[in-house]
Amino acid sequence: MGRVAELVGVSVRTLHHYDQIRLVRPSARTAAGYRAYSAGDLERLREVLAYRRLGFGLRVVAELVGDPSTDTVAHLRRLRGLLLERRDRADAMVAAIDRELEARAKGLKVTPEEQREMLGTRLYDAIGGAYTATRRTEPRIAAQISDALGDAQTVLNVGAGTGSYEPADRDVTAVEPSAVMREQRPAGSAPCLAAAAESLPFEDHSFDVAMAVSTVHHWGDPLAGLREMRRVARRVVVLTFDTDEPGWQDRFWLTRDYLSEFAAVLAEFPSLADMADAIGAHAEPVPIPWDCADGLFEAYWRRPEAYLEDHVRRAVSVWTRVGPEAEQRAVRSLSDDLDSGRWAERNSDLADLDAADLGLRLLIA
Repeated sequence: MGRVAELVGVSVRTLHHYDQIRLVRPSARTAAGYRAYSAGDLERLREVLAYRRLGFGLRVVAELVGDPSTDTVAHLRRLRGLLLERRDRADAMVAAIDRELEARAKGLKVTPEEQREMLGTRLYDAIGGAYTATRRTEPRIAAQISDALGDAQTVLNVGAGTGSYEPADRDVTAVEPSAVMREQRPAGSAPCLAAAAESLPFEDHSFDVAMAVSTVHHWGDPLAGLREMRRVARRVVVLTFDTDEPGWQDRFWLTRDYLSEFAAVLAEFPSLADMADAIGAHAEPVPIPWDCADGLFEAYWRRPEAYLEDHVRRAVSVWTRVGPEAEQRAVRSLSDDLDSGRWAERNSDLADLDAADLGLRLLIA
């Protein structure tokens, strides 16, 4: 076992754990009684480690390698497809960044609209394909948003994405800049225009209320977008998050212990106070239930294994924004801590919580 661990670059403890959970079990013993791996065992171990390094959790890996209808060639083809998909996403982001660097090197002023075109909309285009898999309406959050909408009959949904949280019992108009997101809106959903928050194509006070759900942090100029919402609607409801509190990144164990780069991603994001001032709003906390159906960044605070799943991360823009190096480092560290039990020890206080306040806020104006 020690020799195998050395060859594949994992710890003996990891191999012992795989043995205990029946993921990869050495099928032989040496004359001295030590565990020994056959060629078939090593083939299975290679597949397990390949999926793990792509971010899949142990449960999903067990299902993948245990599928009797899938042979080694099929696994290799699947792994190749996943790697090519990841490469294409990374290439798209690099190209967008290169365009902005070139513009700045020429001394050109990069407007909020151009930033959105270079990184904002393209970011959604890069990650949007994964949204329907994990991003859906969480009923308890939807109920809080519905209460905030009050008796409004005409609703504008800004940065509408695939349509989560759009109320079915009201007259809704949606705007969304990303074609990828618009194309994923289900049949029968509200009409959706290609438009950005900072320049809404509507007359003053055209709607009873304008709403925006988990989207403001993607806008090129959040405060301008919020003021536009205030212009076109009599009331405004915005689901966002609070970065005003000192040490706010320590509220959530993922940003505290594994992804410190998250703070830099939001370095230029307006404060909650500034956003509230822009529309004359007050803020209400939005607790995140432990079994939250909407796979937003903080959704899996009591289900940490989910962050090891590539399809879960792909539907959350944070992971694309921090870059692949930070992402893979965080995933490896979290995986190690889950395997060793360190995560459970460090976060034992979460086990009995039904909901957590991790900074999600509803601005109501």
